[in-house]
Amino acid sequence: MRRYIYVLGFIHLLAISSCVKLTEVPDSFISPGQFFKTANDAVSAVNSIYYPMVDNTTGAQPIYNRLFNTGMDYMTDDLDAGPGSPNAEVRSMAQLTHSSTNLRVQQIWTQHYEGINRANVALEQIPDIEIDESLKNRLLGEAVFLRGFYYFNLVRIYGGVPLLLRDQTKLSIEELKVPRNSAAEVYGQIIEDLKTAADYFSRGSSDEPGRATQGAAVALLSKVYLTQRDWLNAIKYAEDVIDGSFGYDLFEDYSHVFLPAYKNGKEHIFSAQIKGSSISTGHLVTPTEIRAGVPGIRGTYGTQLTTYKFGGDDYYSLYKMYAPGDKRKHVSFVTSYTSPVDGKEYFTLYAPGDSVPYVNKSWDPNYPVTGHSDANGNVLRFSEIFLIHAEAENELNGPTAIALASVNKVRKRAGLNDLPGSLTKDQLRDSIYLERRLELVAEYHRYFDLIRETGSEVTGVGPDNRGILLKCLNLVGKTNVSNKHYLYPIPQGEIDRNPSLTQNPGWD
Repeated sequence: MRRYIYVLGFIHLLAISSCVKLTEVPDSFISPGQFFKTANDAVSAVNSIYYPMVDNTTGAQPIYNRLFNTGMDYMTDDLDAGPGSPNAEVRSMAQLTHSSTNLRVQQIWTQHYEGINRANVALEQIPDIEIDESLKNRLLGEAVFLRGFYYFNLVRIYGGVPLLLRDQTKLSIEELKVPRNSAAEVYGQIIEDLKTAADYFSRGSSDEPGRATQGAAVALLSKVYLTQRDWLNAIKYAEDVIDGSFGYDLFEDYSHVFLPAYKNGKEHIFSAQIKGSSISTGHLVTPTEIRAGVPGIRGTYGTQLTTYKFGGDDYYSLYKMYAPGDKRKHVSFVTSYTSPVDGKEYFTLYAPGDSVPYVNKSWDPNYPVTGHSDANGNVLRFSEIFLIHAEAENELNGPTAIALASVNKVRKRAGLNDLPGSLTKDQLRDSIYLERRLELVAEYHRYFDLIRETGSEVTGVGPDNRGILLKCLNLVGKTNVSNKHYLYPIPQGEIDRNPSLTQNPGWD
């Protein structure tokens, strides 16, 4: 039976793991009063905050292990529900016919608030434990970073949401029936959390791969400010990351960004730690990206590229937008699979000479037969910081040499020539947005790029005219898109349990 977090209501108590490794699955639930005694207890509590990103205890899909794939990417002009996604609720997301009762709409809310409450518990309990101060600062930094991170996703998806900053298990049902805070209030808390996290990390950090760090807090601040169109602060924090003090760099080979052999490498600022061969759900994304019907390879083709008629091409897609020689094209996509059983090559054609491309970013060559994968889910990587910097600089100061230098860093790694210095501000904005699509496809960024405000020259003013969602989805034939799709509906189950919640415009 499914169990949902009630934000305001009935939620899971803190998940406890007997081991400190991030890859361990919390396997029991006991009260915080029984639990918080030792350093190992504190570490296990913080480990549990990461858990909703990659596995589940609620029956919901993990956020960065399929949930954002079906609940976000399919609502864009890049990806769509493929033949192997027969679930009606998934297909309704892709077709923009979903409602406030859709399971994915509920699960995204549920999983994020589960992470938030685990962070709240840790932030309340850890300060009273007698442990090494450096370790305490690190753990508090991770907890407050993750709370800010989860709220950043929520406010972009739902708009204003209830700001719950205390352990919900200590609150009565009536105390949990709280109204939504404004989006501005939520953003204010996110910024406060991330700055607090950066301060904690300055007094305690970890070399253990996969954990949140000061660099991740600063990098996420740059993205938060970009989303708010605070160009000056977006530039400032992006430059703090780019200046080299955190040790990030681009991989020379774009494929290394995704191959498990290089996970948590120099380009990875923050990633969802997925070891599909051991977690309870397995890697839920990989099989859906693989062509079905290849002997020896577990593929369902649940995720496909969005195709549409453009010019004389009936099967145009993002795949055909890559310039000749762009090294990212045949890393991000493949057009055939060789069976490990019979040695034959398997592919599908749209039309003679026009092969179907399949997303390839979570493929793990260590598991060629089963379709398993240990590929992490990229959340923030260094190349995106260059694109954030370029965009904010262009919006604030125009198409400067500084803006061009940042976007050209990403293009150079892809094997492309520099953008010309003659571009106008509008042309450079469009170029940066295209670069984001090509660089970050299938990494759960496109929906957020479609809905966020860009420059006033493009969007005009007002909350119902932000971003480029309507223009782009109409282009690919999703013509039922409307202003209401700039936000998700508030899950109806949450409104039923908490009458203080209001629904987003258009979803009543």
